[in-house]
Amino acid sequence: MQTKLTLRLDDALIRSAKRHAARSGRSVSQLVADYFTLIGAGDEASGVELTPRVRALLGALPPDASDTGAYRRHLASKHR
Repeated sequence: MQTKLTLRLDDALIRSAKRHAARSGRSVSQLVADYFTLIGAGDEASGVELTPRVRALLGALPPDASDTGAYRRHLASKHR
């Protein structure tokens, strides 16, 4: 079940989030959901502390990034 959530944020932050979402091909809602999922998963982690740089990379790859077929298609289109 999905529920609407209203957030009050600074205008500049919203513009930045929308630009980031557009570059990554996701919606702002998906970015927020991914972040909430990450912080929930962090609560369940086995006590491993991630560095700020590694934390910043979490969620950077598209969902199909572990799919070798998607990677091959990416390389094929990149090297045409």
